Amino acid sequence: MRQRQYIALIHKDPDSDYGISFPGIPGVISAGKTLDEAREMGAEALALHLEGMTADGEVAPEPSSLEEIMKDARR
Repeated sequence: MRQRQYIALIHKDPDSDYGISFPGIPGVISAGKTLDEAREMGAEALALHLEGMTADGEVAPEPSSLEEIMKDARR
């Protein structure tokens, strides 16, 4: 089985931790106090979500391209 790579968006407001989300998979979000922690927590959240989908018999969506994500962001 080939490994899929999903694009993550990392954001930070002045008075908050780093947030991370995956536009191609709505609902998968996480955060961390540092950029590295946000990346680690995001990877864990994504893996758990995909494992749950598999356990429920759902098919993981194909990763969105950067072009698709940017197009959606402009709407």
